Amino acid sequence: MTDFFTLMVQDGYARAGYLQTPHGGVETPFFMTVGTNATVKGILPSQLRASRAPVVLGNTYHLALRPGEKIVSRFGGLAKFMNWHGPTLTDSGGYQVFSLAERRTLSQEGVRFKSHIDGSELFLTPERAVDIQRSIGADMMMVLDVCPPGKASREEIQRAMDLTHTWAKRALSRWGENPNAEATGFAQRLFAIVQGGIHEDLRKESAETLTTMDFPGFAIGGVAVGEPPEEISRIAAFTAALLPKEKPRYLMGVGRPQDIVNAVYGGVDMFDCVLPTRHARHWQAFTRKGPINLKNARFKEDEKPLDETCDCDTCRQAISRGYLRHLAIEDEMTGIIYLTLHNVRFYIRLMEDIRKAICSGTFSEWRTAFLTNISEEKENKG
Repeated sequence: MTDFFTLMVQDGYARAGYLQTPHGGVETPFFMTVGTNATVKGILPSQLRASRAPVVLGNTYHLALRPGEKIVSRFGGLAKFMNWHGPTLTDSGGYQVFSLAERRTLSQEGVRFKSHIDGSELFLTPERAVDIQRSIGADMMMVLDVCPPGKASREEIQRAMDLTHTWAKRALSRWGENPNAEATGFAQRLFAIVQGGIHEDLRKESAETLTTMDFPGFAIGGVAVGEPPEEISRIAAFTAALLPKEKPRYLMGVGRPQDIVNAVYGGVDMFDCVLPTRHARHWQAFTRKGPINLKNARFKEDEKPLDETCDCDTCRQAISRGYLRHLAIEDEMTGIIYLTLHNVRFYIRLMEDIRKAICSGTFSEWRTAFLTNISEEKENKG
């Protein structure tokens, strides 16, 4: 137990705990909605709070470009700037090393980006990434890392891992100069990121190297970047077992419900992904039997809500699938809002149900039933 994370219950490898941040406490395991540019697309902060969303994730690279960390800091930090007022976590820009590969140049010193907005230069070093995140007041911060693509060669993955370790040491040194940063007035927690691709020996080496350093939390990076689902589950569970029991474990960017359930089964505590809001913008809703596409003609006369057991505003108001299909065909923004409300609450409710199952010692049985239900629905559609 630390003043940051408390492990309360363990059911097999699955864990339920409590994480304390300056902007409030959070029960684990939990899912973070992604607010890359200081906004979660398609939903208001008040609606996020009503959905019981625990943490919003922002992005260092994007916020440094626009509006700039000085503006965010001037408004009182990320949580206040976006009228969220709850806990926040910021990615360091390491994912953009992968996603914007054609617009960046790597060196031992850092990564030089050519802005996707106007072509201007942004040079991120491990120290600069910490300084930006400190300035914008994130409760949890990530070290700058190198995220290689899933199909990268072993040699490329090894180089990315080695550079990530070097940068992690530099980031920890910068953070350690003042963990209670003057820019925020409260303790911000820094996470290391384990790399190594699908190679277990590299994952072991990365975890062993990073856990010799006194990071408050550890993340599993370099997954969901092109690997098949079974590899994601295998590597997540393998890596989680190598990390300190008394510290939180964060699987970055993995968001399919079945992948989250499997990762919790392997010992992971924290998740984030764009899927709930991105799927909503593509007229897809999540259900316990898998996602459904509201543009499908079979919903034209469907009077049922998206999920009769769901307690989101969309389902409680009994907004019909038929009406949502009409909004989809007309490409009406209202429909995207309805679907976003539902999808966000679906993920939060999923994590609540997972925690209840862990606390009652029935998670293994719950997981089997959940995965079977999704699998059977796919077979029926086929």
